[in-house]
Amino acid sequence: MLSHRIFYLKVKWGSMRFLDLFHKIDNIFFMGFPYTRPRRLRKNTLIRDMVAETELSVKDLIYPIFVEFGKGGEVKSMPGVFRYNVRDVGKIAKEVEALGIPAVILFGIPDKKDEVASGAYDEKGVVQEAIREIKEKTELVVIADVCLCEYTSHGHCGVVKNGKILNDPTLELLSKTAVSLAKAGADVVAPSDMMDGRVSAIRKALDKEGFEDVLIMAYSAKYASAFYGPFREAAESAPAFGDRSTYQMDMRNAREALKEVKMDIEEGADIVMVKPALSYLDIIYRVKELTNIPVAAYNVSGEYALIKAGEKLGWVDGKKVMMEVLYSIKRAGADLILTYFAKEVALILKE
Repeated sequence: MLSHRIFYLKVKWGSMRFLDLFHKIDNIFFMGFPYTRPRRLRKNTLIRDMVAETELSVKDLIYPIFVEFGKGGEVKSMPGVFRYNVRDVGKIAKEVEALGIPAVILFGIPDKKDEVASGAYDEKGVVQEAIREIKEKTELVVIADVCLCEYTSHGHCGVVKNGKILNDPTLELLSKTAVSLAKAGADVVAPSDMMDGRVSAIRKALDKEGFEDVLIMAYSAKYASAFYGPFREAAESAPAFGDRSTYQMDMRNAREALKEVKMDIEEGADIVMVKPALSYLDIIYRVKELTNIPVAAYNVSGEYALIKAGEKLGWVDGKKVMMEVLYSIKRAGADLILTYFAKEVALILKE
């Protein structure tokens, strides 16, 4: 028995020595420095562009637009981002189209809010009117966010009873909202509420009303994030009590994101989304590996605001950081990127 073990160790030791020798020979003749020099492929801009593994195109971009019935104005925490009067939104949409950006996503700020978010599914609601205006003026793909938080007096994304956000009663209101937006001309509806079963409910409602060609871009892995602060200022959608951790995802979870994505695909989602993007690049990668349908990622307001603040203070080169962030999102696997930088990026990509 002992002799067998000694023989085994000798063979194993001999094999290790042979493998080491093989790798050294392989490095000398085939692979190693100085025969292989990766810097050759970085020699100049043209070569770097020729061998670049990741491409960012203006066609990858979706530009978020805030609309209201009021006079509008710049969002304080998001320099360069504005709330537009619904009658002026056609003008900004034409600018977006002229830059080659294919799509916009709309968020509305109603005049009045109530507990049942009636402004979300009002035929003459702010987003419904904006959709008609954009469709009249442009050929853009119009995506309409489907959520209740901008329209509820309590700021939550669902029906509230005794301080609890109710899932199933919310589905009816989300479905009514999606149908209303489709009737106004939306090409895509994008449920961002994170209620269970909302994709299925919306798909059934759209199909029943003859809108089987309207796409659903689901916010499938939407995390409860501190990066949403500037958006909540812009959309006036901060919750009046508590937070959204009972329906938006826990930042510590990754496998749960894949579960949510799978469920949304099974329920009829045409595009799935990860939000936020920058702190969840690993989730984008996992989702892309999981599915063969388009994956979107939302480069959210807090990510935008931090770069703009750093640029204003002179601490970072804003344009370079912006491009690095967007390339990282694309490299992680996103097919589409929702970003407030879209217009700036489009100008750079056109150069």
